[in-house]
Amino acid sequence: MKLTLGFSPCPNDTFIFDAMIHGKIDTEGIDFLPVIADVEELNQQAFAKELDITKLSYHAFAFLFKNYALLDAGSALGNNVGPLLIAKAPMEKEAVRKARIAIPGKYTTANFLLSLAYPEAQNKEEMLFSDIEDAVLSGKADAGLIIHENRFTYQEKGLVKLRDLGEYWESTTHMPIPLGGIVASRTLPPTVLQAVNRIMARSVAFAMNHPEEPKPFVRQHAQEMDEEVMYKHINLYVNEYTRSLGIKGRQAVQRLFDIATAKGVIPAQQVSIFVD
Repeated sequence: MKLTLGFSPCPNDTFIFDAMIHGKIDTEGIDFLPVIADVEELNQQAFAKELDITKLSYHAFAFLFKNYALLDAGSALGNNVGPLLIAKAPMEKEAVRKARIAIPGKYTTANFLLSLAYPEAQNKEEMLFSDIEDAVLSGKADAGLIIHENRFTYQEKGLVKLRDLGEYWESTTHMPIPLGGIVASRTLPPTVLQAVNRIMARSVAFAMNHPEEPKPFVRQHAQEMDEEVMYKHINLYVNEYTRSLGIKGRQAVQRLFDIATAKGVIPAQQVSIFVD
């Protein structure tokens, strides 16, 4: 059986998927065909039901409960790993509300958190996450919402942090922040869903237990990223919640959806969101 597998070129994704793509673990007879794209592009492909398995922002997943179920392994949750709102100079809260803000995608969890922290901020422009710093520097945007490795580079470019939206989430919920998860299509037979769940767990465990093994694959897609930044990125987003959501991880994901539902941001949940 061949299944399409969507994930981003970011180091944390290539790190955890290396083993299952390259046959370093038992894949139970399943071949995975990688579809590597920006997370917002993956979100859109999921809305179009084009992928069997994919990395998905939790915000996008909230609109796709009927089509996809969440795997136990592979998620990006953690503390102090949230998106940052940055600018060329400090800005008062009122100025942020009126600012032109570059965001990495409408359905990213980053934008969801921005909406919770600054509900009046509506002047947003979607762009590739890697272009946001330059958009702020050039004046195309007044502020930018950055994710991934840009957390480690914005200060070098003379930009300043307006707010850490991960800290905002953690201070209001006292839970780790759910950023992205790995989901599988509900059109797959239950036995296949369960197999994919097991394979994903093996792939994550292999990478975490043998961190040098995925290095060539990570480097292949990390472009010009400095190796130190590359591994900071992996260490920030790959943790015990990636190995298994566990009770606390599941509670954090459910809390995100409960808050969003209560605010009318997403539709009410009708089915179990997890592959069990």
